[in-house]
Amino acid sequence: MTPKSADVIICGAGICGISAAYHLAVKQGVEQVILVDERDPMSFTSDKSTECYRNWWPGPGDTMVRLMNRSIDLLEELALESNNYFSLNRRGYAFVTADPAKVTQYERIAREIGKLGAGPLRIHRGSPTDPVYIPSPSEGFQDLPTGADLLLNKKLIKQTFPFISDDIAAILHVRRCGWLSAQQLGVYLLQQGRANGVELVKGRLEEVSLDDGSVRSVFIRTGQGRLELQTDKFVIAAGPFQKQVAALIGVDLPVYNELHPKVAFRDNMHVIPPDAPLMIWDDPLHLYWNDHELEELAAYEDTSSLLEKFPAGVHFRPEGSGEGSYLLGLWTYDIKEQEPVPDPVFDQEYPEIILRGLVRMVPGLKTYLNKMSKPSIDGGYYCKTRENRPLICPLPVKGTYLFGAISGFGIMAAMAGGELLAKHVTGDELPDYADAFLLSRYEDPEYQELLKDWESTSGQL
Repeated sequence: MTPKSADVIICGAGICGISAAYHLAVKQGVEQVILVDERDPMSFTSDKSTECYRNWWPGPGDTMVRLMNRSIDLLEELALESNNYFSLNRRGYAFVTADPAKVTQYERIAREIGKLGAGPLRIHRGSPTDPVYIPSPSEGFQDLPTGADLLLNKKLIKQTFPFISDDIAAILHVRRCGWLSAQQLGVYLLQQGRANGVELVKGRLEEVSLDDGSVRSVFIRTGQGRLELQTDKFVIAAGPFQKQVAALIGVDLPVYNELHPKVAFRDNMHVIPPDAPLMIWDDPLHLYWNDHELEELAAYEDTSSLLEKFPAGVHFRPEGSGEGSYLLGLWTYDIKEQEPVPDPVFDQEYPEIILRGLVRMVPGLKTYLNKMSKPSIDGGYYCKTRENRPLICPLPVKGTYLFGAISGFGIMAAMAGGELLAKHVTGDELPDYADAFLLSRYEDPEYQELLKDWESTSGQL
């Protein structure tokens, strides 16, 4: 039977809420933790990602690299204790360019991020004195390089990535990166949490009751009616709806949402090796069209946008093997702020645009033009701050906390973020990067100066 009170109530059973519950119950020993969500766990945004992770983050400062390194440490600990229940790998991210001018840029960026804590840079020019390049295995994550490998040797590039275009100038293979099964990670954390007293209540949060500026109870609409749960600790981990939930306690969060779709289609012809890393085309490009298609598109004004140059960043990763081989593709070429809705609608042209963009990097994908197996489109919201850094902190109302603004990096940040959130709630000693994720950072004049030149896409693929 659902208790009428709890030590901590968490609104949201996505990966952030589940991780917070896990850390509170399993690691901090909090006895009564209740997760509240009107949907099934992990079913709104957390299961719509590419499920990837990386410690490759730009500045200012090293806080994002440190947060992600801690999160990856915790993921690896979980993988070892669970016999890799959620299939963690470390295949890396491969940034690909055909522009020779980017070679010095790649080297500069890699050295800068390496100094922030991501690891050393190894350059492979084809010289006998080059360091040994270690390709990523398809499975596993132990005893592998960190940092990055900058591949400039054409022979090595073609040997390692035989499916990519012949005119590649460089590949920056970032190493402490890969992916996992987000759904299985959520299942494992929830199993461990439930074994330590975590309870899941399916219902819609309707009201948060305050008394003298402190949280006292929450009201949930369930299938059996309206339920009151008393608590003096309330955590908002509501993903795209965190702004609306925070409004219930009179707090206006500086966050907004973008909708980011993802496409999956079968790789029936096995164009991409199933052990490839995440591949990112890092140059602006025009979509691939044959001569006849170009003539047709030029004749209609409403298709002119398809002939324009698209931004860099189209990327994919393989999923499965054999007859179950898929490619997951994404491209952030059309970003706009929007309000979240329960059933978002996606552009039906997106799969073809993704495919025609990927052809620039992988010419063999032309085989699927006009005969692609029926693709699936889904996606989720990136709930972001203007500088694309999270909020993991107490809120102004006593007893309330936020694990939010996790943008497109919820899976990779969930473990360290959940740990940090739990430490805030229990009063445990905080890591020294904790201040970087406080809401109060916006009151700092020096931080306000940084924001003037800070891109909202910082660290975003």
